[in-house]
Amino acid sequence: MTFPVVDGYRTIELGSPGEGRSLLNRLVLDGIKRATAGLVADYAEEDEPVESVGERLVLVDDDLNRLGLIEVTRVDIVPLCEVTWDFAQAEGEGFTDLADWREAHESFWISKGVDITDTTQVTCIYFDLVDET
Repeated sequence: MTFPVVDGYRTIELGSPGEGRSLLNRLVLDGIKRATAGLVADYAEEDEPVESVGERLVLVDDDLNRLGLIEVTRVDIVPLCEVTWDFAQAEGEGFTDLADWREAHESFWISKGVDITDTTQVTCIYFDLVDET
């Protein structure tokens, strides 16, 4: 399975479908969310490359409708234990500290059946919204 393509660009689907995705998309469109985290293992599972600096991605809703276009400005691949507070703040989700960020992300990934440890490889993707549909 590969990432969906819309208007010739790979898509980015934040969080889980439903209310959670809608909230994350709104944070991007409101200029608050400028980063997102993923698991390196998910890219291997999907047979997809990790995003690269300068790559543009279509932000989509649950039905793959285009909401905007983002451009990747930085990509760090680090063990979970090395994710920084600067990154957590750039996610724009109101985390109170790095422990709060980690708890939220571990809970999300564990709910998807993923075993998480300090050495789990995480993609930290920073981006700018370049076009809102």
